[in-house]
Amino acid sequence: MGDEEVVDTSRTDGRTAPRYAPHPYVGGRTPVLRALAAWRMSWPGAPRVIVLTGAPGSGRGRLLTGFLMLCDPEFRTRLPLDELDPATIPPDLPAPAVLRPDGLTAAQLLWTAADHFGLAATRTADLFTELGGREESVTVVVPDLAAAGPVRAAGEPARVVREALAPLAAVPTVQLLTVAPRELAAELTAGLPRGQAQIIDLDAPEWADPDALVAHAATALDPARRAPALPFTTDPQVRGALAGALAARAAGSHLTVKLAVRSALRAPDGFDPTATEQLPATVGQAVDLHARRLGADPQLLRLLLTPLALAEGDGLPRPLWGPLASAVAQRDLSRELAEGTLLTAPFVDPVDTPSGAGADDRPLIRLAHPALAAEIREQLPDVRGAQTRIAMTLLEAVPGQDWSRADPYVRDHLAGHTLAAGLLPQLLTDPGLFAHADPLILRAAVEAVPPQELGAPARTYLRTARLLTRTQATPALRAALLETAFTEDGLTPYAQALHGLGLGLPWRTLWSLPSAGARSATAGVLPGGPAPVPVAVCRVPATAPGAHPLPGGDGAFTVHALADGAPLDAAPEQVVHPTEEERVAAPFGLDRDGRHVHVRDRRTQEVVASVLADSPVLDADLSADGILLLTTERGITARQLLALPPTVPDGPAAAAATGSPGR
Repeated sequence: MGDEEVVDTSRTDGRTAPRYAPHPYVGGRTPVLRALAAWRMSWPGAPRVIVLTGAPGSGRGRLLTGFLMLCDPEFRTRLPLDELDPATIPPDLPAPAVLRPDGLTAAQLLWTAADHFGLAATRTADLFTELGGREESVTVVVPDLAAAGPVRAAGEPARVVREALAPLAAVPTVQLLTVAPRELAAELTAGLPRGQAQIIDLDAPEWADPDALVAHAATALDPARRAPALPFTTDPQVRGALAGALAARAAGSHLTVKLAVRSALRAPDGFDPTATEQLPATVGQAVDLHARRLGADPQLLRLLLTPLALAEGDGLPRPLWGPLASAVAQRDLSRELAEGTLLTAPFVDPVDTPSGAGADDRPLIRLAHPALAAEIREQLPDVRGAQTRIAMTLLEAVPGQDWSRADPYVRDHLAGHTLAAGLLPQLLTDPGLFAHADPLILRAAVEAVPPQELGAPARTYLRTARLLTRTQATPALRAALLETAFTEDGLTPYAQALHGLGLGLPWRTLWSLPSAGARSATAGVLPGGPAPVPVAVCRVPATAPGAHPLPGGDGAFTVHALADGAPLDAAPEQVVHPTEEERVAAPFGLDRDGRHVHVRDRRTQEVVASVLADSPVLDADLSADGILLLTTERGITARQLLALPPTVPDGPAAAAATGSPGR
């Protein structure tokens, strides 16, 4: 049965049916639905925060989906509301804000909330204050907290609780409903006053619903619900007895029932519905019993499923399954995988994407449930060893170590596998990876490494990563931003390597002056000698190395060769700057906007180049030969813009500055 199917809850045991029909999607859980409906209508005495929890596979996600059907004004019209328990039906209100955490960091989840509620805050800390200042309460639903984070080993769900949900739950005007693992449920509600929060554990006796589990099994076995016609599905009595036995053995686990039914339906040969001792009691037993019934070694099945259990992101591209399974097993499993369709079929699903494939149009696959993946991982004798072999196989698959030609899964998710293997710091020395990998994923992985284990290139990447993720930069812009950052941090070989990637960087950073407190830098020329020397005059604090006080005591200055930043022994009054008329006549002008500087063609008003800084821009100036002097809170950089169209400046300004904002 697909998770989207309606559950048939009609009695097959001769007992009297309940007065009200159960929820057609959930198939039961009436006490929980009553509690959720009371929460939605803010019933007196109802908690403001509810956390649904339970063992993995207990049906938490399905229950929440069924409740949200009742909360959606459009979808609820398709439900038989007149037949349901009125206490389970929330009032006809606008649908709550559903913030899906899948793959998101704590900060991303908060900004998703900010966008939904139209908040004006620019810092995450201010989001809570702004929500708390609202007169009306807001209702927030966060499904499946365990799915948060772009990298599994980074532990993002716990971070989401600490940095997003716990502060959100503390805001008196927020009603919060979420699904969380038990260990996070207690942490989320720990700081709230008595009566404001409730943890609903679906495995606890007061919330468990054995009848719903029987109904789940019966529906999954019913040919009228798309099950195949088999001896144990077409006979109502046999089907009902089998459904009851499956539910009794599964001890509340909807996932165990689901996998057992899949095993029986997809490989019915040899399945005896009366041999109840051969029905699984756990998710792990569902895997092992299926393998034994097909005459296979359960360990072989687990090895075949391991790459999917360790996969990152939305799923694993099918072509990678075989090579990674062989890597984990340390022997060729291509034949076993090719011949093992019936062996693996109950446990593997295609990923439902808009195109049915990944970014490179290859079909993605994953295990049938995260709890199944957790079971496979927990039984691995050496998870780090398996992750290491997977990481090495993925790394060897990069053609000539050219990351622009790497498989998208390899490019974006190798960091997750090396993090789990304890090898990520060794990987963080390749400028090509920094430029091409998804910055959101790579940043999350790098942040999970203890700072003392990171090398200098990784530290530079980490301080730049926020800029990369905020701008959704292309590989070329990522490389350009990193090129400047490497130059600022004295890692010139890494900056030079980025120019060798063939990305067509928009600028080359010539030099950097890490002078905190610098106020400006302007371009000019130093006359004398065989030819005038283009220079930069920098206004810096008096304590800056080599600084000379300005007459009148208004700060200090340094003079540098524009081409390489070499300090020059010259006074600012010796430097010739362009006149205002020359600036206005220059072909290019500058516009400044926060952290952006745009170079504009004065004739067409077209932006021909843009530079983004990682801190607020204090000043900018552009020389006639296209060297941009940028002063930020971090210091001063000189960047040769490579994307400017050729021009021939008129008059004396040819050797001086083209223009700067407001001049």
